[in-house]
Amino acid sequence: MKKYIKISAALLLTSMFLTGCNAAAPVVVDANLAMTPVDSYNTKQVREYTDAGTIEEPIKTFSSDDGLCVIKVMPSYYDITLDYENGSRAEVGTAYGTVIREKIPEFIETMEPYLYENIRMAYDGEFSADAVEERRAVLFESMRPEYREEIAAFAEAISNGAHGIEEDHVLSYEEAILMQMIPDALRPTCCSALSLWGSKTTTGDRITLRNLEWNLGSNNQMGMINAVTHMKNGSRTLTAISVLGLLDIISAINDDGVFAAILDVGSKHKEAFVYEGKKCYTMELRYALEEFAAARELGEYMVGNSGDFTWCHNLMISDANDSFCAEDCVSEVSEKGLGKSVLRDADTPIFEGLSWDNEDSLCVVNSFTTAGNQDGFTGSDSNTIRFAKYNKWVSSKDKFSPKDVKDLITQEIVDQYKVQNVHGGGSAQLILVDYHTGSVQVAFSGPDGVVDKPDFIEVEVIGG
Repeated sequence: MKKYIKISAALLLTSMFLTGCNAAAPVVVDANLAMTPVDSYNTKQVREYTDAGTIEEPIKTFSSDDGLCVIKVMPSYYDITLDYENGSRAEVGTAYGTVIREKIPEFIETMEPYLYENIRMAYDGEFSADAVEERRAVLFESMRPEYREEIAAFAEAISNGAHGIEEDHVLSYEEAILMQMIPDALRPTCCSALSLWGSKTTTGDRITLRNLEWNLGSNNQMGMINAVTHMKNGSRTLTAISVLGLLDIISAINDDGVFAAILDVGSKHKEAFVYEGKKCYTMELRYALEEFAAARELGEYMVGNSGDFTWCHNLMISDANDSFCAEDCVSEVSEKGLGKSVLRDADTPIFEGLSWDNEDSLCVVNSFTTAGNQDGFTGSDSNTIRFAKYNKWVSSKDKFSPKDVKDLITQEIVDQYKVQNVHGGGSAQLILVDYHTGSVQVAFSGPDGVVDKPDFIEVEVIGG
C-alpha cells in the first residue's frame, strides 16, 4: 500500500478534528484514549440555500456599433454575448476588444499587473521580455487559424497600437494575446470537481460541481472581472465561465449540455516546460466544445491529442448521460513510462489503497487517479486530504439535491490556515450544473475575496 494512504488518515484526522484559531486546539481524552472534537473548522454561518439560484439584473449594457459584442454589467459579473453568426471571427474580436477599451477601460488597470504576477510566478521571479515573447509567439502560432484571427483582432483593438512585453499600465498587443494562454504558457493553481447521478441524487439526474481555484491576484483582481461569455455560433454555440477578455476555456458548457473544466496536474518528475511543437489545450478544448455533442466524444478527442499539450492536466467532463475525467498526459511524461492518458469514469480502477466508497459519483482533484498512472497523491497533503474529504462528505448523505451540493462545498471556513480545506481562499468560482432543470449557477469571488457562504447566481446558457 502506498505511503500516502497513511498520510491521508493522519492528515484527514487532523484537518477534521483539531480546532481553534490560535495554538493547537484542545481535545478531550477519555479513559480509553479516544479523541473527542471540541470544535471544528466548519463554518457556523447560517445560510438557507435552495435548489434555485439567485437572479441578477443588469446595471448597464454596452454594445459595439455593429452589435457583434454586447456586454451586460451585472452586479457580480459581466454577461457577454459574441455573435459569430453575423460577423467574421476578426470582426467579433475587433468588436470585443473595442467595447472593453472604450467602455470598460479599468479592465486594463486590472489585467496588466495581474498578468505580470503570473509571469513572475512562472519564471520564479526572474524573466526576460524576449523569453516571454518567444513562448507567446510559438504557442499563438499553434492555434487553429480561426482562433488566431479572432484573438489577433481582439488584441489589436484593445491595445490601440501598443506593443511589447513591459509592465507599464498599458495592455499591449502581445500581452493581450498572452493573457489568452495563462494555463498553457504560465500555469494556474489547483481545483477540484465532483459529479453525482443516479442513486446519489434526489432526481436521479446528474449534478456536476466545479471548484475553480485560481490565482486571484494580489488585489483580488480576478474578483473584479468575472464573466460569463456566450459564444453564439449556431450548432457550435457555447457559454464560457471565466473572466472578462478571455477567449480560451477554463470552464464552459456547450449548447448540447456538455460541460468541461480544466484542472492543473503537472509532472511530479519536474519535467522541463516544452512549448515548441505544442498546442494550447485550453483552445483545443474550445474546439472540442464547439465540435462534439457528447461528453464521451469530447473526452476521447482531448485524450487522443494530449501528448501535444504543454502541461499534464485533468478535465472534468459531463453531460446528461455521462461523467468523465480526462487524464491528459503530455508526451514527455508518457514516453518515459511515467504516466498515461486515460478517460476515467466511475468504473475505472484507482490507485491501490486510495478510497472512494460511493457509487454513481466521480471526484477529481489535481492528480491523475487511475491505477498505474502518474501518482500525484503520494507526498501531496492537498490532493490526499481533499479527495478524502469529498469521499467522506458524499458518503454522509444518501441522495443530494442542488441545495445539498451547495451546502457540501461551502461547509468549511474559508479563512483558515491550520488545515487543508476544499473551499478555500483561492476559490475563484464555484460552478453547479443541474441536468434535471438545465440550471447553471455560479458563486463568484468578488473584489473582497472569497466568502464562506456565497451567492449562487443563476447564469444564462444560450442554445444554438
